[in-house]
Amino acid sequence: MVDAVVTEAMKKAAVAWVAVGDGPALALWCLPIDDALYVVSGPGEQAAPGLATADRATVSLRGDHGGRIVTFPAAVDRVAPGSEEWETIAPQLATKRLNAPGSAADLAARWAAECTVSRLSPAGELIERGDASEAAPPRETPATRRPRKPFRLHRVRR
Repeated sequence: MVDAVVTEAMKKAAVAWVAVGDGPALALWCLPIDDALYVVSGPGEQAAPGLATADRATVSLRGDHGGRIVTFPAAVDRVAPGSEEWETIAPQLATKRLNAPGSAADLAARWAAECTVSRLSPAGELIERGDASEAAPPRETPATRRPRKPFRLHRVRR
């Protein structure tokens, strides 16, 4: 049985934070259809490392005011190109895709050849409910440097 909070949050979702395995949660564009979220990933689309081969993922959704309201486990299924589900889902996804090059039919054909359409459906107990923060300390990077002192033309009195 799917929790009512999950159902309502999925209906309003345009972006979902999806984590595969122990990887970080990535913000992915999604489309809610029939109690599931559909995500397109692959070349020329959003990067979702590991999602194309995963069978489980963790999904976090936000509320009306921007804070996370629910995190739940999801079963990941691929939508096979040419299947009955593909024929109904791919055109809907293609028409909702912002800044898409070409027509919706061309986009769906490219997805069939190069990309993966994944169906994320709730599976299992809620992991977290309520307004919580996804804030984490910044990841380590070699790109940081010590900032320079600001330039002063005249002496600054203390």
